[in-house]
Amino acid sequence: MSAPSADAGTRRALVVVDVQNDFCEGGSLAVAGGAQVAAVIADYVALADYDVVVATQDWHVDPGEHWSETPDFSDSWPVHCRAESDGAAFHDEFAPVVDRLDAIFRKGEYAAAYSGFEGALAGGDESLASWLRDAGVGSVDVVGIATDHCVRATALDAVSEGFATRVLLGMTAGVAADSTDAALTTMRDAGVELVGQPVVG
Repeated sequence: MSAPSADAGTRRALVVVDVQNDFCEGGSLAVAGGAQVAAVIADYVALADYDVVVATQDWHVDPGEHWSETPDFSDSWPVHCRAESDGAAFHDEFAPVVDRLDAIFRKGEYAAAYSGFEGALAGGDESLASWLRDAGVGSVDVVGIATDHCVRATALDAVSEGFATRVLLGMTAGVAADSTDAALTTMRDAGVELVGQPVVG
């Protein structure tokens, strides 16, 4: 993985959010449709023509109250995506295109982190926003899991960081219809362009 040379603000990136085992069927915090989305994203990455393709991972070591034995599924959640565990690994359907990624950003080691922009370069400390700017990126497409949580947070932060932002909803999976609908409204109101329809569990 290596950062492309910069061409300030004119390049386009695909940001793949948290396509990990624990967020797909059989995982500790599974989202219905997650495996399907992983497969569709892999096919897309193999064919799409982006200047930059990056991915994010939940990567928890000790995230405090983010993990709970009695989760409220709002601020606390079952144990998931423990660093170096199989649950934190990319899903098998997505794994074949991991070697096409230009960078991986990990988030949430010691605190809750929903947005990929809260993460740092795997093996380093550079933020996603800084890395994208250094790579000359001005616009991003966001896909992944879950529409109503980490995809939403990543897209909102992308807009806040000044990137022209689209969410390709056909390559996202949401936890529930009501929360996904609310997330779509929030993203749209913030200036995120929404394309297609999400897979909703």
